[in-house]
Amino acid sequence: MTKTSTVDNRQASAITLALLSVAVGVVTGLGAILLRMLISVIHNIFFLGEFSLHYDANIATEPGPYGPFVILAPVIGGLIVVFLVKRYAPEAKGHGVPEVMDAIYYKGGKIRPAVVVIKSLASALSIGSGASVGREGPIIQIGSGIGSVLGQYFNLRTWQVITLVAAGAGAGIAATFNTPLGAVLFAIELMLPEFSARTLLPVVLATGTATYMGRLAFGIEPAFLVAAYQRPELFVPLSVDMLPLYVLFGLIAGGAATIFVKVLYGTEDLFNRIKVNDYIKNIVAMTTLGVMFYVLMQTTGMYHTAGVGYATIEAILTGQISAPGFLLLLFFLKMAATSISLAGGSSGGVFSPSLFLGAALGGTFGALLDMAFPYLGFSSVTFALIGMAAIVGGSTGAAMTSIMMLFEMTGDYSITLAAIVAVVCAVGVRSGLSPQDIYTTKLARRGHHIPRDRRSHMFAIRMAREVMEPVAGIFAKEDLPQSVSMSPVQEGARSFALVTEGRFIVGIVPVDPAHPGRVIGPLIGPVGVVRETSFLQSAMTHMVDRGHAAVVVSPDRRIPRPENVLGVLTRDTIAEAVMRDYRT
Repeated sequence: MTKTSTVDNRQASAITLALLSVAVGVVTGLGAILLRMLISVIHNIFFLGEFSLHYDANIATEPGPYGPFVILAPVIGGLIVVFLVKRYAPEAKGHGVPEVMDAIYYKGGKIRPAVVVIKSLASALSIGSGASVGREGPIIQIGSGIGSVLGQYFNLRTWQVITLVAAGAGAGIAATFNTPLGAVLFAIELMLPEFSARTLLPVVLATGTATYMGRLAFGIEPAFLVAAYQRPELFVPLSVDMLPLYVLFGLIAGGAATIFVKVLYGTEDLFNRIKVNDYIKNIVAMTTLGVMFYVLMQTTGMYHTAGVGYATIEAILTGQISAPGFLLLLFFLKMAATSISLAGGSSGGVFSPSLFLGAALGGTFGALLDMAFPYLGFSSVTFALIGMAAIVGGSTGAAMTSIMMLFEMTGDYSITLAAIVAVVCAVGVRSGLSPQDIYTTKLARRGHHIPRDRRSHMFAIRMAREVMEPVAGIFAKEDLPQSVSMSPVQEGARSFALVTEGRFIVGIVPVDPAHPGRVIGPLIGPVGVVRETSFLQSAMTHMVDRGHAAVVVSPDRRIPRPENVLGVLTRDTIAEAVMRDYRT
């Protein structure tokens, strides 16, 4: 038996997997709490010159005692980040989610424990010192790492480890944004290779538990407060007359999301082409970032581009910032700041910057409409909300996640229809202009492509009797030619005979269809046993776990005696069933 089949024999019960999922949720929730505390300490030291655990990212930071020397905050933090990442965990560089997807699809869900620790420290230093990145990417990678470590420690099967990794990712989103439903959709849309009851239950348990942990620490309020705004009197959200505006804005948001993806990776390419030390690159990038947010503080009273940017988003959603020219400026400055931060070696996510970009772009669009049609009651807040969902959905490809999270993060359900229209248009435009989204682009450049389509395969529900090959004869093992040896390799033959040792079936051999008594290939074994009414998916599991082929028996027969065998399943027959499914 091969090494793979030995590994696949490891199996945890549904109850065990459920308990582990709850554990992932608890630990990830605690991780989110500790990460935010660490960010608070670092932020307060670098910006306010004090040691404190209190920091509300939704409230603008006041000017600190350092004056212009605050420009050096991201430089100092960035140098420490580069050292940690280069020395201990290169996977911790960047925005995290692509590394989790890579682990799921190309590494069997395996994430090194060191990544959890280094990602926590590097991201807290990056965000706390002012790098323009989000905290959701780090906690996704941290939660996924926790799930992977637990899965490996308890020696689970590959699909169970991957499920715990996806559960950890969802738990990270839930604990960070207080969005349990959006977190489940995030895991489904971006992480899970398989969507079924056995994978969905662990994700739901982990996200629900992490949400509870987050609410114990941070309260039950939505992530953002939204100002009361008056909707247009003549054009209400459910009116057909408003749909062209939502479509138009969705098209604009899709183009903006594409630009974000291109600028982000274009900036990384630019930095990679500069053949200097990584520390020097970081100094240049972080100094640029420091100058940018210091100038903004001196001119506007806020560090708009520093950190996660929630204070600016809150200001837009509460109507404090509504000038279209300034909002558009913030859009481009945040895009540049995030791209420079990640290209310079920072560790953090792109989800929060996407929310910022969406709020700024949507606010610009709404404010321009209000200026053009002042008597119709258009509001920058309305389109800022729609923009948050549209840019997130367009850049990540997670359409349902962005729509659900918009509702959960703001508590405003009234614009859901508008958000759906805009998000669909944004995703369509970005997909047409750039087939890869902001997460998969990084992996596609490595040659690691991630499937984004989900479909139900008809071959999985075909019964074994529909695809089995008939038995062409029976050979005693001692009567086989001497040159025939045990082998898992099949030579494409479509006629097989059973091979017995006493009354037991030990394998099958390919035979000449015209002369069933002539063996034309090696002995294939061991073989699994499936019933004729078993679905092909179950038969494939038996073949992976117990052998390279399977014999098919009647439902009332438990012991596979030669006289009870109705047919044979091989990899060739299954491959043909799969190909038929794809042709239909």
